[in-house]
Amino acid sequence: MALFLHFGPNTFTDSEWGTGRADPRVFNPTRLNASQWVHAAKSAGFNRVILTAKHHDGFCLWPSEYTDYSVKSSEWKNGTGDVVAELALAAKEAGVDLGLYLSPWDRHEPSYGKTLEYNEFYMAQMAELLTRYGEIKEVWLDGAKGEGEKDMEYFFDSWFSLIHQLQPRAVIFSDVGPDTRWIGDEAGVAGSTCWSLFNRSDAKIGGTDPRYSQGGDPHGHDWVPAECDVSIRRGWFWHASEAPKSAVELLDLYYKSVGRNCLLLLNVPPNSSGLISAEDIQVLQEFSDLRKSIFSYNLAENALVSASSTRGGISSSQFDPHNVMKEGIYTYWAPEENQSDWTLLINLQEPVSFNVLQVQEPIHMGQRIIKFHLDILNEEGTWKKVINGTTVGYQRLLQFPTVKSQQLRFVIDKSRAEPLISHSGIYMDKFSIVSSMSDSTSQTSLNGSHILQKSMFNHSEIAAI
Repeated sequence: MALFLHFGPNTFTDSEWGTGRADPRVFNPTRLNASQWVHAAKSAGFNRVILTAKHHDGFCLWPSEYTDYSVKSSEWKNGTGDVVAELALAAKEAGVDLGLYLSPWDRHEPSYGKTLEYNEFYMAQMAELLTRYGEIKEVWLDGAKGEGEKDMEYFFDSWFSLIHQLQPRAVIFSDVGPDTRWIGDEAGVAGSTCWSLFNRSDAKIGGTDPRYSQGGDPHGHDWVPAECDVSIRRGWFWHASEAPKSAVELLDLYYKSVGRNCLLLLNVPPNSSGLISAEDIQVLQEFSDLRKSIFSYNLAENALVSASSTRGGISSSQFDPHNVMKEGIYTYWAPEENQSDWTLLINLQEPVSFNVLQVQEPIHMGQRIIKFHLDILNEEGTWKKVINGTTVGYQRLLQFPTVKSQQLRFVIDKSRAEPLISHSGIYMDKFSIVSSMSDSTSQTSLNGSHILQKSMFNHSEIAAI
């Protein structure tokens, strides 16, 4: 998970897409504390923060040498401040990764619309960001542009080359990669089938089919895993009139992003004082508490595991089926080659109630599994299907109505190559209510609503559980 930080003049003008004509003096976050932002992210389990160093209005949160429309023309710190520098230092001290967003669309810059001139301007600003602030782990950019805006070509390939040259370990996000892709919506929800494989040649920045982005491509030639971006509030910038989503709503998004082989990029915008608001901090902590209460103990941790076959025979510890009970992706179960039956039998040693299944593939070996299902042995001694699933990838989380059993059977129905399983777990989620167990598209619901209402739990109840 990563935390997005939308911040700038829009924060002070109650806007989402700034015009580029706001007086830079409106930017004056008198209590700005980047360490508070980073602490909020880290304590809630996020290991990366991404800042809107420049949004569409063209205002720069660092003192760029290429424009006066920046913090140096603001009243904040009498024009001597640098938000990017403060966040970079706070992130480094906390051991949190730093990412930066530099909007290609610039509504203030006079050269915008002059293709060659503006591309040179954009690359110059990108070079400033990638050479002044230490290691940058992600560079985030998009194809957003309002209708009727000046038409011009972005030299994306040149931009990507510059980024890889100046920050070779940074991943580049855009609608189509090259390193990580947009999921195709701003709802934070991946497709119930989601491949990291993708064909970049079949998509373009600013014009990608959302359905293709959500599902990826099992025949794709490129490895471009997806990010699910969504805001904790209705808007992307802070607005006093808006309230954050509830912790249970964030949990639902977690299942539909992190639980579908994606990164969850949650926007938590600082307010006009320069702090993340107390109500947002509380929701983040409750969200963390919910995840800990569900996932801190794998109910199958002490299970006995056997398999339909094991690569190298049962004496091979390297591919032993019990590896699936170990956390991490670098140990795994591998079946014998050229088999059509791929089954794991899990004996929990006593009847256990659960309603969440976790599965992981050793993703460095590729994404292989196409279809799978989970069975339980019922009291009549027959196998009963609990849930169907499709892709797994780095992690798959599936919810279903609570069941109780001692014997489980995990069956891989279809795979692109011999399937490999690095980890599996079962858990009890006491907060979500699942309305369907028919397939991997099960939804949480309450009285017809897809989300449990915030009023159902307060912070003390969540912490107690």
